[in-house]
Amino acid sequence: MGGSSVGTPFFMADTQTHHPNPRPIDIALLASVFVVAACGLLYELAAGALASYLLGDSVLQFSTVIGSYLFAMGVGSWLSRYFERQLPAHFLRIELMVALVGGALPATLFIANAYAPGAFRVLLYGMVLLVGTLVGLEIPLVMRILKRNVALKDLVSQVLTFDYLGALAVSLAFPLLLVPHLGLIRTGLLFGLLNATVALWALWLFRHELRRWRAHALACALVIGALLAGVLGADHITTFAEDKFYQDRIVFSAASPYQRIVVTHGKAGHRLFLNGNLQFAERDEYRYHEALVHPAMAAHGAPKRVAVLGGGDGMAVREMLKYPSVESVTLVELDPAMTRLFSQNTTLARLNGGALLSPKVTVVNTDAFQWLQDTPEVFDVIVVDFPDPTNFAIGKLYTQSFYALLEQRLSASGYAVVQTTSPLVARRSFWTVVQTIESVGLRVAPYHAHVPSFGEWGFAIASRRPWRLPSALPVGLQFLSPSTLPLLFDFPLDMARVPTEVNRLSNQVLVTTYEHEWGQVGH
Repeated sequence: MGGSSVGTPFFMADTQTHHPNPRPIDIALLASVFVVAACGLLYELAAGALASYLLGDSVLQFSTVIGSYLFAMGVGSWLSRYFERQLPAHFLRIELMVALVGGALPATLFIANAYAPGAFRVLLYGMVLLVGTLVGLEIPLVMRILKRNVALKDLVSQVLTFDYLGALAVSLAFPLLLVPHLGLIRTGLLFGLLNATVALWALWLFRHELRRWRAHALACALVIGALLAGVLGADHITTFAEDKFYQDRIVFSAASPYQRIVVTHGKAGHRLFLNGNLQFAERDEYRYHEALVHPAMAAHGAPKRVAVLGGGDGMAVREMLKYPSVESVTLVELDPAMTRLFSQNTTLARLNGGALLSPKVTVVNTDAFQWLQDTPEVFDVIVVDFPDPTNFAIGKLYTQSFYALLEQRLSASGYAVVQTTSPLVARRSFWTVVQTIESVGLRVAPYHAHVPSFGEWGFAIASRRPWRLPSALPVGLQFLSPSTLPLLFDFPLDMARVPTEVNRLSNQVLVTTYEHEWGQVGH
């Protein structure tokens, strides 16, 4: 498996000759530790992010991915004991394998999700275990290479220092710079190139120690060439995978620090997907947004100050602006990429009627939970339009703590309305939300509407005073009318109320209930 030391067995002897000052070769290896640590953590974060994007429940996915990865690193560290000779050659080959497998991990998983979704989970954990094992081999080999020239106490402190610094650097860069500007696929491939560069550096550092140097040089060239080709074709790889997954033509895609945003165009018009989950279809989004906004807005009578939490696409804002009494709309959307897209992209801004550019609208890009804690304002109507509680990060926005804050921000006669998933498919989840809102002392009027793209969908109006049926609605609506509105508040037997728990920050039963119910229908 590769070369051996030439002349004095520099990397094999147990006798040690420590140099008081670090040599260039030692400095180079320590720098390699920094790169190796950064790359190793990057692959771990990429796998966790992809799992949370595509499988939901970010806490569960990151926990299982990180746990599997750390276990595999332990296995790799244990296996390093069997590498006794030709350490530079082994290190070089391991770097090339990490570069290939780790660098290609995001692209491979994206393609697998599109073409073989049933194999995605197996492939995910298989690649995590393989990359983790290889990464677990790297640091022990570097330490043993350095061992002959650095005292043990200095060796351990120096290697761990560079290891932790590399991890810190990538943990900050991953969400703030890499994913937003490069995307997961290109980021993975670029860090694969960094691993390959370490292998190339080792090829030069140990050129006098490696047997079959030309074979190693060819391997480096092939790996670097493959990764470079991947980087140059990253957009094509993404399009290849996503076109199959989304079926319709993709007209816009981006990865923000918070989510993967994809807009497609096909027979149903434009459709918005966040992390692979459909948010609206142009063909029937009016049904959803009219049902979400007007029962609360019209019942109030003359709302002046209103707010939307979530709903960065501006559709709910569009419906609220149909009321002449509205003086100000505050849109609280975590992801600035969403509000920027739906205000600046001409085609998408047309869908919301340019609502986000209205002088009445103020956009606040922040966490809605924190905003409710900090703002002193009160509102006549608050529309809560968050994605479904697929993970604990979103699930906190459906908890008793959140609704207690929401209650404080309502005027005495105000209404809040919450989208609450499907009462047909996720019956217990729907009534869990209702039970949770009631637990903070608010009255709840639950209702539902049929949206073809989603099926039967649920909502809940929360207020201090009883909700009353409005006598009039804005002109020009396509779905709701005063005569059909009462039908939305009638629940057939298969969607009728069932006993549920309150969803609290400390337990988040809603997330597990939701995952169980939607999982039964293969959602």
